[in-house]
Amino acid sequence: MKYSIFAFFLVFLNLSCSQTKSKSITEVSQKELDNVVLVDVRTPDEFNAGHVHNALNIDWFDAAFQNKIEAAVPKDKTVYVYCKVGGRSAKAAEKLNALGYTVVNLEGGYDAYINAQK
Repeated sequence: MKYSIFAFFLVFLNLSCSQTKSKSITEVSQKELDNVVLVDVRTPDEFNAGHVHNALNIDWFDAAFQNKIEAAVPKDKTVYVYCKVGGRSAKAAEKLNALGYTVVNLEGGYDAYINAQK
């Protein structure tokens, strides 16, 4: 009986925790991007070397990351995040999710985006 209650509790916790959505960056259409806030979480140098059109650059490594996001991105908009290959954007997506944003992590990052353009 104890194990049944424990198992139910674990399932309940897993279902009640919000999950961050993800999608391959190569599957996203320009029309889709026109209806979301696209955030590039790479460094300014990486961003300046090339980025997805209309992306907003907010560096994940910046100590003021949360403040900059909250100042620039309304919570009623869906946020798509990407980085170079997907590591930083996954962390940023989890942070944004915890802050109450609807967020999608674009897997593969800018590298996959550029390779798909070739």
